[in-house]
Amino acid sequence: MGRKWNNIKEKKASKDANTSRVYAKFGVEIYVAAKKGEPDPESNRALKVVLERAKTYNVPKAIIDRALDKAKGSGDETYEELRYEGFGPNGSMVIVDALTNNVNRTASAVRSAFNKNGGSMGVSGSVSYMFEPTAVIGLEGKTLDEVMEIMLEADVDVRDIVEEDETVIVYAEPDQFNAVQEALKTAGITDFTIAELSMLAQNFVTLDEEPQAQFEKLIDALEDLEDVQQVYHNVEFGD
Repeated sequence: MGRKWNNIKEKKASKDANTSRVYAKFGVEIYVAAKKGEPDPESNRALKVVLERAKTYNVPKAIIDRALDKAKGSGDETYEELRYEGFGPNGSMVIVDALTNNVNRTASAVRSAFNKNGGSMGVSGSVSYMFEPTAVIGLEGKTLDEVMEIMLEADVDVRDIVEEDETVIVYAEPDQFNAVQEALKTAGITDFTIAELSMLAQNFVTLDEEPQAQFEKLIDALEDLEDVQQVYHNVEFGD
């Protein structure tokens, strides 16, 4: 699963490049998750997942608190969760998840990003069947064997545990996200390099230099959109 982890690292590095935009998107995501249930991560699983992910992006506490206070108070903004699917050059596939208060605006912006960057929109289900919803937890300071032992002792089911570049990555079913983190925290691990509920491609493709450059422009254009929260793809970037 190493190639999958590489995919996430590329996405995270891209988002890290513009922290103010990242923080604004997290503000919306936290607000929406908090409005779905209680604004308390201990009783709201969706909110807990978002907050754990926010920590790996170093989202300031002030932004988190502002979003939670808005959800607790009189905030009445309504957002819709949308998923778009499409294609890039040479068999590349893309999934775009968005939160929006204006569906027409978002649909138009996403379609334009695809069309202007060598891609095309697909119908619902045309791409997502090639991806697996997956919990991905990354950490440092422990060996693969140590993490495996922690998971066994806590009786947590995982798909795989791998080690790359001094980082141990745990892949699990989405509903095991909290169980994996709690087992690691019980073992004294409190900092995570990644904590994602992701869509991971079952198969990856590599692109030649020119189509890869075009594909990177497509991903950048999608991630730059205000309403887009997550972009997933099946391209393994070369150096």
